[in-house]
Amino acid sequence: MTWLRARASAGGLVLLAVSLGAPSSPVAAQSSPAAPPSPAAPAAAARTRPQKSAYGTVSAIDKSLSAVAMKTNDGKKLAWRFPPRVIDQVATNFKVGDQMIVIYRQISSSEKRVTAVAFPGSEPTPIYVNTTGSRVLVRTSPMVNGVCGTPDAGPISESMLPADGLAEVQEACWCCAVDGESCTPGNKSGNGRAFLVNCFK
Repeated sequence: MTWLRARASAGGLVLLAVSLGAPSSPVAAQSSPAAPPSPAAPAAAARTRPQKSAYGTVSAIDKSLSAVAMKTNDGKKLAWRFPPRVIDQVATNFKVGDQMIVIYRQISSSEKRVTAVAFPGSEPTPIYVNTTGSRVLVRTSPMVNGVCGTPDAGPISESMLPADGLAEVQEACWCCAVDGESCTPGNKSGNGRAFLVNCFK
């Protein structure tokens, strides 16, 4: 397992693969599933961790490392590794300078597990593409006063997506879960294409 670190050079942004361990920079990120930190960790731990989001623009795409680097809106340099099926979609359809959102959960101090990568403005409506490799449930609901996940959000719509399937929806807020589980629509990525990477139980 490797992490990615972004650094600037005279030729632009370079992605460096480094050994997993205490990351040398807080901007390292990894989207591949990893074993839980301890066998005794509760099975529900991942689902209780809040989702976080990184907003910015694409600064580099490296298919050889299956990675995308971004510059966040507050000036940080982040690099994310994705499965090949995701990086193929990104490299084919998007370019440096495009708006990008990465939605993730902080699994531990040294691991960020990606739920989805989205490209706002790339489509006139929200479109979700299932690149998890298995069937998932996408739940959506309206946004209330600019906030997702509130109890009074109104009716929730559900779409069951097969592997490699996609759904076009109208509601602003969403979540995804593995088949047989549920979730609260608390993510917001706007109009555009979002690639589902890991839907948590």
